[in-house]
Amino acid sequence: MGHNHDHSHSHHHHVEGKNLLFSIVLNIVITVAQVIGGILSGSLALLSDALHNFSDVLSLVFSYVAHKLSRKKASNDQTFGYKRAELIAAFINAMTLIIVALFLVYGAVERFFNPQHIESGLVIWMSIIGIVANGLSVVMLKSDADKNLNMKSAYLHLFTDMMASIAVLIGGLLMKYFQWFWVDSLLTVIIAIYLIIVGFDLLKKSTQMLMLFTPSHLDIHDIVSEVHKISGVRKLHHIHLWYLNEEELHLEAHLDCSEDIKMSEFNELLDKIEHVLFEKFHINHINIQPEYKKVEESKDFIVQD
Repeated sequence: MGHNHDHSHSHHHHVEGKNLLFSIVLNIVITVAQVIGGILSGSLALLSDALHNFSDVLSLVFSYVAHKLSRKKASNDQTFGYKRAELIAAFINAMTLIIVALFLVYGAVERFFNPQHIESGLVIWMSIIGIVANGLSVVMLKSDADKNLNMKSAYLHLFTDMMASIAVLIGGLLMKYFQWFWVDSLLTVIIAIYLIIVGFDLLKKSTQMLMLFTPSHLDIHDIVSEVHKISGVRKLHHIHLWYLNEEELHLEAHLDCSEDIKMSEFNELLDKIEHVLFEKFHINHINIQPEYKKVEESKDFIVQD
Protein backbone atom coordinates (compact mmCIF):
# COMPACT_ATOMS: atom_id res chain seq x y z
CA MET A 1 0.00 0.00 0.00
CA GLY A 2 1.36 3.40 -0.93
CA HIS A 3 1.31 5.87 1.94
CA ASN A 4 2.68 9.36 1.51
CA HIS A 5 3.13 12.08 4.11
CA ASP A 6 5.55 14.36 2.30
CA HIS A 7 6.18 17.07 4.87
CA SER A 8 7.89 19.24 2.30
CA HIS A 9 4.37 19.91 1.12
CA SER A 10 3.16 21.16 4.47
CA HIS A 11 2.74 24.84 5.18
CA HIS A 12 3.25 24.92 8.93
CA HIS A 13 4.82 28.15 10.13
CA HIS A 14 6.37 28.72 13.51
CA VAL A 15 4.26 31.13 15.53
CA GLU A 16 4.46 32.12 19.17
CA GLY A 17 1.47 31.92 21.48
CA LYS A 18 2.52 34.86 23.70
CA ASN A 19 0.57 37.47 21.74
CA LEU A 20 -2.53 35.28 21.82
CA LEU A 21 -2.20 34.75 25.57
CA PHE A 22 -1.93 38.52 26.09
CA SER A 23 -5.04 39.02 23.94
CA ILE A 24 -6.93 36.52 26.11
CA VAL A 25 -6.10 38.50 29.25
CA LEU A 26 -7.15 41.76 27.58
CA ASN A 27 -10.47 40.28 26.44
CA ILE A 28 -11.23 38.91 29.90
CA VAL A 29 -10.74 42.43 31.29
CA ILE A 30 -12.97 43.86 28.53
CA THR A 31 -15.71 41.29 29.18
CA VAL A 32 -15.80 41.90 32.93
CA ALA A 33 -15.81 45.69 32.41
CA GLN A 34 -18.63 45.48 29.84
CA VAL A 35 -20.78 43.22 32.04
CA ILE A 36 -20.44 45.65 34.96
CA GLY A 37 -21.00 48.62 32.65
CA GLY A 38 -23.99 46.99 30.99
CA ILE A 39 -25.66 46.22 34.33
CA LEU A 40 -25.01 49.72 35.76
CA SER A 41 -26.05 51.54 32.57
CA GLY A 42 -28.94 49.24 31.65
CA SER A 43 -27.57 48.81 28.13
CA LEU A 44 -28.55 45.53 26.52
CA ALA A 45 -26.28 46.31 23.58
CA LEU A 46 -23.29 46.58 25.91
CA LEU A 47 -24.24 43.29 27.59
CA SER A 48 -24.62 41.60 24.19
CA ASP A 49 -21.22 42.90 23.15
CA ALA A 50 -19.85 41.55 26.45
CA LEU A 51 -21.38 38.18 25.62
CA HIS A 52 -19.77 38.32 22.20
CA ASN A 53 -16.42 39.10 23.82
CA PHE A 54 -16.88 36.25 26.30
CA SER A 55 -17.58 33.79 23.49
CA ASP A 56 -14.43 35.02 21.80
CA VAL A 57 -12.46 34.60 25.03
CA LEU A 58 -13.47 30.93 24.93
CA SER A 59 -12.45 30.76 21.26
CA LEU A 60 -9.13 32.45 22.00
CA VAL A 61 -8.47 30.10 24.93
CA PHE A 62 -9.18 27.13 22.72
CA SER A 63 -6.97 28.54 19.96
CA TYR A 64 -4.17 28.84 22.51
CA VAL A 65 -4.73 25.31 23.86
CA ALA A 66 -4.97 23.93 20.31
CA HIS A 67 -1.74 25.77 19.47
CA LYS A 68 -0.04 23.97 22.35
CA LEU A 69 -1.66 20.58 21.69
CA SER A 70 -0.72 20.73 18.01
CA ARG A 71 2.91 20.43 19.05
CA LYS A 72 2.29 17.10 20.78
CA LYS A 73 3.36 14.02 18.89
CA ALA A 74 1.01 11.19 18.00
CA SER A 75 1.09 8.07 20.18
CA ASN A 76 -0.10 4.49 20.11
CA ASP A 77 -3.32 5.57 21.83
CA GLN A 78 -3.78 8.80 19.81
CA THR A 79 -2.47 8.05 16.33
CA PHE A 80 -3.70 11.43 15.07
CA GLY A 81 -2.73 13.24 18.25
CA TYR A 82 -5.20 15.98 19.23
CA LYS A 83 -5.63 17.45 15.78
CA ARG A 84 -9.45 17.17 15.68
CA ALA A 85 -10.09 18.61 19.15
CA GLU A 86 -10.55 22.10 17.74
CA LEU A 87 -13.33 20.86 15.45
CA ILE A 88 -15.30 19.51 18.40
CA ALA A 89 -14.84 22.76 20.31
CA ALA A 90 -15.79 24.81 17.25
CA PHE A 91 -19.00 22.78 16.86
CA ILE A 92 -20.00 23.26 20.51
CA ASN A 93 -19.09 26.96 20.52
CA ALA A 94 -21.08 27.56 17.34
CA MET A 95 -24.20 25.90 18.77
CA THR A 96 -23.93 27.92 21.98
CA LEU A 97 -23.36 31.13 20.05
CA ILE A 98 -26.52 30.69 17.99
CA ILE A 99 -28.71 29.78 20.99
CA VAL A 100 -27.52 32.76 23.04
CA ALA A 101 -27.94 35.11 20.06
CA LEU A 102 -31.60 34.04 19.74
CA PHE A 103 -32.17 34.89 23.41
CA LEU A 104 -30.60 38.30 22.79
CA VAL A 105 -33.01 38.96 19.93
CA TYR A 106 -35.96 38.02 22.17
CA GLY A 107 -34.77 40.39 24.90
CA ALA A 108 -34.11 43.21 22.43
CA VAL A 109 -37.58 42.95 20.85
CA GLU A 110 -39.22 42.97 24.27
CA ARG A 111 -37.24 46.06 25.32
CA PHE A 112 -37.94 47.79 22.01
CA PHE A 113 -41.63 47.99 22.93
CA ASN A 114 -40.77 48.91 26.53
CA PRO A 115 -37.80 51.32 26.27
CA GLN A 116 -35.72 51.94 29.39
CA HIS A 117 -33.46 54.85 30.31
CA ILE A 118 -29.80 54.01 29.64
CA GLU A 119 -26.72 55.67 31.13
CA SER A 120 -25.17 56.52 27.78
CA GLY A 121 -22.00 58.06 29.22
CA LEU A 122 -20.95 54.73 30.73
CA VAL A 123 -21.79 52.94 27.47
CA ILE A 124 -19.53 55.34 25.56
CA TRP A 125 -16.56 54.83 27.88
CA MET A 126 -16.96 51.04 27.95
CA SER A 127 -17.09 50.89 24.16
CA ILE A 128 -13.95 53.04 23.90
CA ILE A 129 -12.13 50.61 26.20
CA GLY A 130 -13.28 47.74 23.97
CA ILE A 131 -12.09 49.50 20.81
CA VAL A 132 -8.64 50.27 22.26
CA ALA A 133 -8.05 46.83 23.80
CA ASN A 134 -9.32 44.86 20.80
CA GLY A 135 -7.45 47.16 18.44
CA LEU A 136 -4.22 46.48 20.33
CA SER A 137 -4.85 42.72 20.16
CA VAL A 138 -5.55 42.94 16.42
CA VAL A 139 -2.24 44.71 15.80
CA MET A 140 -0.35 42.17 17.93
CA LEU A 141 -1.82 39.13 16.13
CA LYS A 142 -1.61 40.49 12.58
CA SER A 143 1.80 38.96 11.75
CA ASP A 144 0.86 35.53 13.19
CA ALA A 145 -2.47 35.62 11.33
CA ASP A 146 -0.58 35.76 8.03
CA LYS A 147 1.26 32.53 8.89
CA ASN A 148 -1.23 30.29 10.66
CA LEU A 149 -4.93 29.51 10.08
CA ASN A 150 -5.62 29.00 13.77
CA MET A 151 -4.15 32.42 14.58
CA LYS A 152 -6.05 33.94 11.67
CA SER A 153 -9.37 32.78 13.13
CA ALA A 154 -8.41 34.37 16.47
CA TYR A 155 -7.41 37.56 14.66
CA LEU A 156 -10.75 37.73 12.83
CA HIS A 157 -12.65 37.24 16.11
CA LEU A 158 -10.81 40.18 17.64
CA PHE A 159 -11.25 42.35 14.57
CA THR A 160 -15.02 41.82 14.57
CA ASP A 161 -15.06 42.51 18.34
CA MET A 162 -13.47 45.87 17.63
CA MET A 163 -16.11 46.63 14.98
CA ALA A 164 -18.91 45.65 17.40
CA SER A 165 -17.49 48.03 20.02
CA ILE A 166 -17.48 50.80 17.41
CA ALA A 167 -21.18 50.08 16.77
CA VAL A 168 -21.92 50.31 20.51
CA LEU A 169 -20.00 53.62 20.67
CA ILE A 170 -22.12 55.06 17.87
CA GLY A 171 -25.26 53.94 19.71
CA GLY A 172 -24.04 55.51 22.95
CA LEU A 173 -23.44 58.85 21.23
CA LEU A 174 -26.92 58.77 19.64
CA MET A 175 -28.49 58.04 23.02
CA LYS A 176 -26.51 60.80 24.74
CA TYR A 177 -27.18 63.59 22.27
CA PHE A 178 -30.54 62.60 20.73
CA GLN A 179 -32.12 60.47 23.50
CA TRP A 180 -32.69 57.63 21.02
CA PHE A 181 -32.77 54.85 23.60
CA TRP A 182 -34.40 52.47 21.12
CA VAL A 183 -31.02 52.42 19.32
CA ASP A 184 -29.75 50.12 22.10
CA SER A 185 -32.30 47.45 21.12
CA LEU A 186 -31.55 47.92 17.43
CA LEU A 187 -27.81 47.49 17.93
CA THR A 188 -28.46 44.41 20.08
CA VAL A 189 -30.43 42.82 17.23
CA ILE A 190 -27.69 43.73 14.72
CA ILE A 191 -24.97 42.22 16.92
CA ALA A 192 -27.13 39.11 17.53
CA ILE A 193 -27.75 38.65 13.80
CA TYR A 194 -24.02 38.93 13.20
CA LEU A 195 -23.42 36.27 15.89
CA ILE A 196 -25.97 33.96 14.25
CA ILE A 197 -24.34 34.38 10.82
CA VAL A 198 -20.85 33.75 12.17
CA GLY A 199 -22.06 30.90 14.38
CA PHE A 200 -23.94 29.19 11.55
CA ASP A 201 -20.93 29.41 9.24
CA LEU A 202 -18.70 27.96 11.96
CA LEU A 203 -21.28 25.25 12.70
CA LYS A 204 -21.52 24.31 9.03
CA LYS A 205 -17.74 24.10 8.52
CA SER A 206 -17.09 22.16 11.73
CA THR A 207 -19.94 19.72 10.98
CA GLN A 208 -18.62 19.08 7.46
CA MET A 209 -15.15 18.33 8.83
CA LEU A 210 -16.38 16.19 11.72
CA MET A 211 -18.54 14.17 9.32
CA LEU A 212 -15.55 13.76 6.97
CA PHE A 213 -17.47 15.29 4.06
CA THR A 214 -15.65 15.98 0.79
CA PRO A 215 -14.44 19.60 0.92
CA SER A 216 -16.97 21.78 -0.89
CA HIS A 217 -14.34 23.45 -3.08
CA LEU A 218 -13.13 20.14 -4.54
CA ASP A 219 -14.76 17.83 -7.11
CA ILE A 220 -13.91 14.12 -7.02
CA HIS A 221 -14.35 13.87 -10.79
CA ASP A 222 -11.76 16.60 -11.37
CA ILE A 223 -9.28 14.76 -9.17
CA VAL A 224 -9.89 11.45 -10.93
CA SER A 225 -9.56 13.12 -14.32
CA GLU A 226 -6.13 14.53 -13.46
CA VAL A 227 -4.84 11.25 -11.98
CA HIS A 228 -6.06 9.29 -15.02
CA LYS A 229 -3.83 11.43 -17.24
CA ILE A 230 -0.76 9.88 -15.61
CA SER A 231 0.82 7.02 -17.54
CA GLY A 232 0.43 3.69 -15.74
CA VAL A 233 -2.90 4.54 -14.14
CA ARG A 234 -5.93 2.47 -15.18
CA LYS A 235 -8.45 3.64 -12.60
CA LEU A 236 -8.59 5.43 -9.28
CA HIS A 237 -11.55 4.22 -7.18
CA HIS A 238 -12.83 3.64 -3.63
CA ILE A 239 -11.97 7.28 -3.00
CA HIS A 240 -12.29 9.06 0.35
CA LEU A 241 -11.34 12.73 0.66
CA TRP A 242 -11.55 14.67 3.93
CA TYR A 243 -9.96 17.28 6.18
CA LEU A 244 -8.37 15.92 9.33
CA ASN A 245 -8.11 19.50 10.51
CA GLU A 246 -7.92 22.86 8.76
CA GLU A 247 -4.41 22.22 7.49
CA GLU A 248 -4.36 18.52 6.62
CA LEU A 249 -6.28 17.34 3.57
CA HIS A 250 -6.30 13.55 3.27
CA LEU A 251 -7.07 11.25 0.35
CA GLU A 252 -7.24 7.48 0.40
CA ALA A 253 -8.12 5.35 -2.60
CA HIS A 254 -7.49 2.13 -4.52
CA LEU A 255 -5.40 2.43 -7.67
CA ASP A 256 -5.90 -0.10 -10.46
CA CYS A 257 -2.62 -0.08 -12.41
CA SER A 258 -2.64 -0.57 -16.18
CA GLU A 259 0.23 -3.08 -15.95
CA ASP A 260 1.50 -5.65 -13.46
CA ILE A 261 4.41 -3.53 -12.21
CA LYS A 262 7.02 -4.02 -9.46
CA MET A 263 6.74 -2.19 -6.15
CA SER A 264 9.69 0.03 -7.04
CA GLU A 265 7.85 1.08 -10.20
CA PHE A 266 4.70 1.72 -8.18
CA ASN A 267 6.70 4.01 -5.90
CA GLU A 268 7.66 6.10 -8.94
CA LEU A 269 4.02 6.17 -10.06
CA LEU A 270 2.95 7.19 -6.56
CA ASP A 271 5.41 10.10 -6.58
CA LYS A 272 3.83 11.41 -9.79
CA ILE A 273 0.31 11.09 -8.37
CA GLU A 274 1.29 12.74 -5.11
CA HIS A 275 2.87 15.66 -6.99
CA VAL A 276 -0.24 16.22 -9.13
CA LEU A 277 -2.63 15.99 -6.19
CA PHE A 278 -0.66 18.50 -4.16
CA GLU A 279 0.07 20.99 -6.92
CA LYS A 280 -3.47 21.06 -8.32
CA PHE A 281 -5.63 20.31 -5.26
CA HIS A 282 -3.34 20.93 -2.22
CA ILE A 283 -3.90 17.39 -0.95
CA ASN A 284 -0.95 16.77 1.39
CA HIS A 285 -1.69 13.32 2.88
CA ILE A 286 -2.16 10.43 0.44
CA ASN A 287 -2.81 6.76 1.13
CA ILE A 288 -3.21 4.59 -2.00
CA GLN A 289 -3.70 0.82 -2.25
CA PRO A 290 -2.22 -0.59 -5.49
CA GLU A 291 -4.17 -3.20 -7.47
CA TYR A 292 -4.01 -4.97 -10.80
CA LYS A 293 -7.21 -6.34 -12.30
CA LYS A 294 -8.48 -7.12 -8.83
CA VAL A 295 -12.11 -6.20 -9.49
CA GLU A 296 -14.42 -5.97 -12.45
CA GLU A 297 -14.66 -2.66 -14.28
CA SER A 298 -17.06 -0.29 -12.56
CA LYS A 299 -18.12 3.25 -13.40
CA ASP A 300 -18.29 4.26 -9.75
CA PHE A 301 -15.42 6.18 -8.15
CA ILE A 302 -17.06 6.22 -4.72
CA VAL A 303 -17.85 2.79 -3.30
CA GLN A 304 -19.35 2.26 0.13
CA ASP A 305 -17.10 -0.02 2.16
